[in-house]
Amino acid sequence: MLSLNRDDIQSAFNMAAATDAIRDAYIAQAQSRVQAPDVTYLGFPTSNGDCHVKSGHIEGSEGFVIKIATGFYDNPAKGLPSSNGMNVVFSAETGETLALLKDEGWLTDIRTGIGGALATKALARPGFSKVLIVGAGLQCLFQARALVHLMAGTDLDIAIWARDSAKAQGAVDTLQAEKIAARAVEDLRAATSDADVILTTTPSRSALVRADWVSPGTHITAIGADTEGKQELDLTLVANADLLVCDLAKQSLDHGEFQSAHAAGQINAADVVVLGDVLAGVHHGRSSDNDITIADLTGIAAQDAAISLSVIRAVLAANSSEEDKT
Repeated sequence: MLSLNRDDIQSAFNMAAATDAIRDAYIAQAQSRVQAPDVTYLGFPTSNGDCHVKSGHIEGSEGFVIKIATGFYDNPAKGLPSSNGMNVVFSAETGETLALLKDEGWLTDIRTGIGGALATKALARPGFSKVLIVGAGLQCLFQARALVHLMAGTDLDIAIWARDSAKAQGAVDTLQAEKIAARAVEDLRAATSDADVILTTTPSRSALVRADWVSPGTHITAIGADTEGKQELDLTLVANADLLVCDLAKQSLDHGEFQSAHAAGQINAADVVVLGDVLAGVHHGRSSDNDITIADLTGIAAQDAAISLSVIRAVLAANSSEEDKT
């Protein structure tokens, strides 16, 4: 059995392979080739935290995954990361434990960033450049990194807004140190109106982005709402969008960004397209450059299975190469 810590995982990690694996996982989900029971959720309101347990297997793959992910959103003030967790991988042939991935939540963060980038590239209008990230926590950084990777060769203008302007500037400083161009903004309304793409990454429980702020042609990838009661977008914005896309409809309508509009009876399952169908070309995506499109990503177990297996394959390939040299 492999036992890998965060450093081991990051050393073996291949961004291109992981991106391909997650794209394939979304498509497999859309084609009903994934086993994934309902998510187990634990809430810790007095600590501003939560825990999700997801499990899944992609048909034909060598392993299945059980993932534990925590988010405790006051941790940064204590000098601790807001996310943590681990993935356990088992053989789909024998049930043996293949690997314990003690990633401290890093794999969840990076697979979420990759998912957001895949949705954004697929749904934003061609030639987009102005990107607004709402929120300045860890996921802000992962969304920016993944999008820059996927849009290599494109000059992106990344603006970051947060309730705390010092945190926005801190995220900018981190990204600039990684040679990613970014800037902090203080006027959310103006930044929203100016953006081609908006990425929302907060644990907010009230709408931050208003319908009348969003310009025609804008694409929004909503990441933060993954639990009942969370909301980042104005209900009217969701209800009136030209295209609604999600990773998994039953999650999105129950506890994702689309939950409020669904609960209000303004949208239903027939109004939502799954991302895997867009990535596979089954659905055409946006119809015009003036469409307002929204992707609601709650996170699916197929992503966790795909990224975990991509790490294991990379480690085994590296170990085999070292053995061949001896």
